[in-house]
Amino acid sequence: MNDPAGKTYLITGGSGFIGSHLTDALLARGDSVAILDNLSTGRRANIAHVADHPRLRFVHGSVLDELIVDELVHRCDVVVHLAAAVGVKLIVEHPLRSLTTNIRGSEIVIEAAHRYRRKILITSTSEIYGKNASGPLSEIADRVLGSPAVVRWAYSTAKAVDEILANAYHKERDLPTIIVRLFNTVGPRQSPAYGMVIPRLIRQALGGTPLTVFGDGTQTRCFAHVADVVDALLWLLDREGAVGETFNVGSSEEVSILELAKMIIELTGTTAGIEQIPYAEAYETGFEDMMRRVPDTTKLRALTGWEPRRTLADILEETVAEASDELVASRG
Repeated sequence: MNDPAGKTYLITGGSGFIGSHLTDALLARGDSVAILDNLSTGRRANIAHVADHPRLRFVHGSVLDELIVDELVHRCDVVVHLAAAVGVKLIVEHPLRSLTTNIRGSEIVIEAAHRYRRKILITSTSEIYGKNASGPLSEIADRVLGSPAVVRWAYSTAKAVDEILANAYHKERDLPTIIVRLFNTVGPRQSPAYGMVIPRLIRQALGGTPLTVFGDGTQTRCFAHVADVVDALLWLLDREGAVGETFNVGSSEEVSILELAKMIIELTGTTAGIEQIPYAEAYETGFEDMMRRVPDTTKLRALTGWEPRRTLADILEETVAEASDELVASRG
């Protein structure tokens, strides 16, 4: 599968939302890709258009399978570790599975990367910062977490363990690592099934049901288009200066969830309205949310010159169009 013009990249979770777009970009520039995915949240449909590509290999398997991971890492040049239990809904409903996947899975992949001296990019999350509502948040901002008894913080803690493990391997064993903290990536192929807010609200609007906003809707987020995020990942993979460092990747265009719902209503023309649901009803009693989450991407921009090219309006228009097409297709 090796191509003399490019490298071979192993992407764990490569048939997922972000992984499939990264696969497209790597194949388009002449690299080879091996995907390891257990299809728990990824979908074969996301990579169907490249399924027969001569430089793509798909392996249906788990990052918890040490033998498969060992073989794939051995055969690649670079590892991109995207596989994770993601989405607040999934993590709250299946905390043990999420912890195992996110901690043990990462440990296995990082150990294999060290065994074969492969550069590894590990995707982390803005959840790292917990309830720290100051902003914009730099990579060295404090983590502010609630009680360990609150399941919400298990994901943040698991991803922090991943980061600490990667940093320790880099510092003590000279493993070439890059850590990327993603802030609310959105766009085509994102499933509404795991609590992702934009696809969920858009499908509610198109289905004529009220748009459900959790809490009072004043919590704010910044949404980056997946194509812009993939651009940032490629820049970092290609820059020696990224090794051993941690980078925020996201948009700085801040919007409240209530305002987001109103934008979607205007865009879709629905008359269904907005329904506000208490957190305890949407998730579980004692659920805690972060009220603001804005990235400081100065470090990324300084190294690569990266800037997001798509606005929130662009993202919503594209996602509404995709969801409308899916709706029409499903109705035959």
